Amino acid sequence: MSAVRRPSWLLSTLDGYQRGWIVRDVLAGLSAGAVVVPQAMAYATIADLPVQVGLYTCIVPMLVYALLGGSRAMSVSTTSTIATLTATTLVSAGVAAGPDDALGALMMLTLLVGAVLLLARACRLGSLVENISGATVLGLKIGVGATVAVGQLPKLLGESFDFSGHGFLRSLVAVGGAFDSVNVPTLLLSTGSIATLLLLKRFAPRVPGTLVVVAAGMLLVGVGGIDELGVDLIAPVAGGLPVPGIPDLSETAALVPGALAIAVMAFLESAAVARSLRQATEPQIDSDQELFATGAANTVGAFFAAMPAAGGFSQSAVNQGAGARSQLATLTTVALAVLVALFLAPVLSLLPEATLAAMVFTAVAGLINIPELVRWARISRVDFWVATAVAAIGLTAGLLPAVAVGVVVTLVLVLRELNIPRVRVVGRRGSALGLEPERGLYTANALANQRLIVQTVAAQAEPVRTLVLGLPQQVVMSITVLDTLEALDRELAQLGVQLHLAALPEEASVVAARTPWYAGLVEAGRVHPAVDVGLRAAADREERGGVHPGEVPDER
Repeated sequence: MSAVRRPSWLLSTLDGYQRGWIVRDVLAGLSAGAVVVPQAMAYATIADLPVQVGLYTCIVPMLVYALLGGSRAMSVSTTSTIATLTATTLVSAGVAAGPDDALGALMMLTLLVGAVLLLARACRLGSLVENISGATVLGLKIGVGATVAVGQLPKLLGESFDFSGHGFLRSLVAVGGAFDSVNVPTLLLSTGSIATLLLLKRFAPRVPGTLVVVAAGMLLVGVGGIDELGVDLIAPVAGGLPVPGIPDLSETAALVPGALAIAVMAFLESAAVARSLRQATEPQIDSDQELFATGAANTVGAFFAAMPAAGGFSQSAVNQGAGARSQLATLTTVALAVLVALFLAPVLSLLPEATLAAMVFTAVAGLINIPELVRWARISRVDFWVATAVAAIGLTAGLLPAVAVGVVVTLVLVLRELNIPRVRVVGRRGSALGLEPERGLYTANALANQRLIVQTVAAQAEPVRTLVLGLPQQVVMSITVLDTLEALDRELAQLGVQLHLAALPEEASVVAARTPWYAGLVEAGRVHPAVDVGLRAAADREERGGVHPGEVPDER
């Protein structure tokens, strides 16, 4: 009896696995867990959700990605960007009045994010989504970083209100208005936590700073009783594993715009992290596989009250730095999160809000990458202004409009670049000229390329009687392109130039052959397998002074 073979899409990171890697994977998973578990709990508070929701996001989505993902070291849970967009979406939909009120809508939002990603995978849009410009992503991250940082100030200062998810300007004004309610012990705890995180990151990067400040905060509450001084604690943490539930369908329409924005950012972050972690000896990252794995992780996680999930750079970097060789490390992190959910809920309830806020504040501060913005100003003014505009929109109009504007600007820039006509001379023999467009023709750039081709022919120092147009990149042939080529043939004929086509791919030839015009070219011998073949044929015909069957002799 032959052994049952594992499907290629399941646990693909175990291909070629060696037993000697097990210990390294387990240690890497524990190291990543020390970062990702407290960090995910902190990110849940950005959206005013119970901290156990962040814990659930370290279990179900992470488990699904470990089974289906292609990155060996990437750790998938929520990130500061995704958590902030989640908060903005819930507030915009009017369903974030309280943690319990938001859970049903959160499940629906996560499900929509998963559905969008899976639909993108079905349409094979992985490479298209990755074309979102770096300027758009940088601008959005600056907006996210500033918005979240300001939103955490009330918890860091011990003020008596919470404005998370309401935008940068409104939160900033509200913080200033409530400044007289600052709690000094909370401020001291926040300052100490931020300083500890920054110092450990600078001088002891292998020490999990998040775990250190969490443990210190709980000790100060349990032993020092700082909660009696007005330091607020997180809401009691419900113990146990996540229980399956049904998403709330009543707010679906209001959640769709935010789900689209989160899906785009989730895939962009996951793809960027996966590619940055890939070693030269590892398989290439498949965009469509990552779409499927991230989409499935969100779809399944939605039914277990998980937040939208994506690849997180900090925990993934810890994972790889500790020696992770496969997603077995992630499964170890999942096991650690399960143990925390089952046995440490009472201890976690001793955690000060200021400690989690300090973790979030420190994490998002790194997103405000002003030096990178300045560098771009020196290199590319266009990218600088795109990033600045997206950041400004994020800080004023909100993060969801910023994502929408960023995507639209990216598409405009891509179309603008694609629509710039470029042709190159690839050969000349006698009065025969060989040209090739540098890009394939399609509806938006066909006319511009037609004009440039005519201008190029007319600008030649020596008269041109035959143009051999190479189209090796024209894999897709549309009616618009065929009509444009036929119009080019007529215009060149009026100038005394005969058009020949060359190197047209088979798929495009099959479509073109259905038109009488192209069939006439074939019959007249004006279609060639390569440009140089067409140039030789034109030169030979010119030397003989003859014409092909079906051609009209030049009467001039």
